Amino acid sequence: MDKKLATTIGAGARAARSRLELTQADVAERIDVATEVYGRLERGGMLPSVQTLLKLCHELHVSADELLGLASQGAPPSRVSESSSSPPERPEVRRLLRTVRQLEAPHVKLLGLVANALGRR
Repeated sequence: MDKKLATTIGAGARAARSRLELTQADVAERIDVATEVYGRLERGGMLPSVQTLLKLCHELHVSADELLGLASQGAPPSRVSESSSSPPERPEVRRLLRTVRQLEAPHVKLLGLVANALGRR
């Protein structure tokens, strides 16, 4: 493994994730890897596969050149355009959604009823 490249990719991913105010768990879920694996990637402990690198670029809104450390010095970071113009979700909402996705259907229905009741207050 090329430790310098792994460190460069990890630092770039961490910076992009921080800009987007995402947690490691958020990004891991979006690129379909375990949170522990994503953490190792950010720490420079592993190189992502090409497929994972492409997913990272898409989800973190950065170019592969930026993550690979190939972007010219002094040039502003290039960002992949976002597909929607909706505002980003707050971290607590993303955490709640991750939890809800793991619930069984009756519990999701019950949670929906509670949320509706709270929304009418």
